[in-house]
Amino acid sequence: MNKSLGILTVTLASILWGTTGTAATFAPSLSPLLIGSLAMGIGGILQCTLAISKIIKERHLLIKHGHLLTVGAIAVMLYPLAFYSSMQLSGVTIGTVVSIGSAPILSALIEYISRDFCLTKQWVIGAALGILGIILLAFSKDNSTATQYEHTTIGILLGLIAGFTYALYSWSARQLMLKGISTKSAMGATFGCGGILLIPVMLLTGAALFDSLTNIVVCIYMALIPMFMGYLCYGYGLSKISASSAITISLLEPVIAGILAMLIIGEQISLVRWLGIILILICFIFITLSSITNKR
Repeated sequence: MNKSLGILTVTLASILWGTTGTAATFAPSLSPLLIGSLAMGIGGILQCTLAISKIIKERHLLIKHGHLLTVGAIAVMLYPLAFYSSMQLSGVTIGTVVSIGSAPILSALIEYISRDFCLTKQWVIGAALGILGIILLAFSKDNSTATQYEHTTIGILLGLIAGFTYALYSWSARQLMLKGISTKSAMGATFGCGGILLIPVMLLTGAALFDSLTNIVVCIYMALIPMFMGYLCYGYGLSKISASSAITISLLEPVIAGILAMLIIGEQISLVRWLGIILILICFIFITLSSITNKR
């Protein structure tokens, strides 16, 4: 029952996260660095505020495992900057698919290095298909969009950085929970510290925030709904299932993002890139099977 509820809450978080790319397009005057820092920064600080009593109570454990907290906070700081920049340079669909699609592979590698994961045949096949899919996305031209090829390539590279940092903060938060720290403390401290690290970025890039009411509404939505509420759901799910399993389930996010991008923004994707996306989706299935059969 607990595992099923964990899966359900991660699924809900993924649906909420899938709206962020489309929401960001309604504030085109805002830089992706500002949108990312505001969304994750304010959302993270709110999480920390909500968990402050637990954090104070468990401060000795958090200090004891400060290296995990530091790794998680830095990853939280870097993730939104890379993620939203990736979507701006390569499009909502491709940026989201690469960022989230690469995360399960990178998460499993992190867990393998830390001896929390055992490589399986399904995982190797899935990883190979996922890498091939990302290559197809990166090196195929798409004349149906205005995005230039070299920008798309940079966007995909930033998406891989986003995928790595997403995997890294999920792993570090999960490790804190396994050390006996409560979900609220682990997530609140990790995202709160990451949010504090993002404050300088907000200040340096925030000049255009108050240019229009739409800009303000978009940033409030991003901070409160996908980031604050989404990560509360994700944190609960992460306490019930492994980081690699949670990240695999969250691969629903690019599906939601892609559907919204086509229906609302009117993004179009070439046949070759659709093939790349399909290969990444098949990768998701293989890695999910691997996480189910993994006994370690």
